[in-house]
Amino acid sequence: MQFIVENWLLILAAFVSGGLLLWPMLAKGGGSGSVSTTDAVRLINQEKAVLIDVREPDEFAAGHAAGARNVPLGTLDGAKGLPSNKAVPLVVMCATGARASRAAAQLRKAGHASVHALAGGTAAWREASLPIEKSA
Repeated sequence: MQFIVENWLLILAAFVSGGLLLWPMLAKGGGSGSVSTTDAVRLINQEKAVLIDVREPDEFAAGHAAGARNVPLGTLDGAKGLPSNKAVPLVVMCATGARASRAAAQLRKAGHASVHALAGGTAAWREASLPIEKSA
């Protein structure tokens, strides 16, 4: 007990530093936020996740991940390109990941159970040498 009284400041510092280390995981809701390209491919191959590209149609046509569905961010509410089964995992992507994060939050709010934003977006997809398609 005497140790605790004499070293309360060190104990407090240890608890604060531990909390700061755990904060990123807790803030993302247990890690259901963004995923790497490797994790995205695993979700697509093993869990049959659907790849949703939320860029505008002209951006999508210029080059998109193979097999991705184009559902622009502004049309997410009630979009026909989304799976009707809300239990199907979704991987959401855009050019850099910023719009995808907003879209993922919007889809979670709409009731989709498993939604992941692709960290780095199409740029990360290209950098990982994953297949890119162009629309006519």
